[in-house]
Amino acid sequence: MKPLIVLLLSFSISIFVIKIIKKEYDFALSARIAMSIMLVFTAIGHFAFTKGMSMMVPKIIPFKESFVYITGIFEILLAIGLLIPKLKEISGWTLIIFLLLMLPANIYAAINNVNYQKGTFDGNGILYLWFRIPLQILFIIWTYISAIRI
Repeated sequence: MKPLIVLLLSFSISIFVIKIIKKEYDFALSARIAMSIMLVFTAIGHFAFTKGMSMMVPKIIPFKESFVYITGIFEILLAIGLLIPKLKEISGWTLIIFLLLMLPANIYAAINNVNYQKGTFDGNGILYLWFRIPLQILFIIWTYISAIRI
């Protein structure tokens, strides 16, 4: 829920700031700025909640903590890439693939009741997927429209 709030709030603020600066609306740029801010926000979680996020990684993947750190760094790099005009399309496609690859970790976490912030197994459970999967789809569509299609 927090990433969605960050995304929508950042988008709203970006629209008005860009309108003031450029004297016109630029919805695609505002959307990329919002996605970038949201990615940095979620990347911070990779460093602040490493233990809990490691619990989200399926058992078959070794070096879970390193994997969490690497994906956090990757999110930051994608956030930067979305803001660079020459890199926005490749960053967009890469982010879409990344979001699709991360979905199994979210499903695994929901099935196992992982609470990544506490690092415990008392999370929201399978019902969380009714929110998380549509949210992931929203992120994919958002990225496609703002970074690739335009």
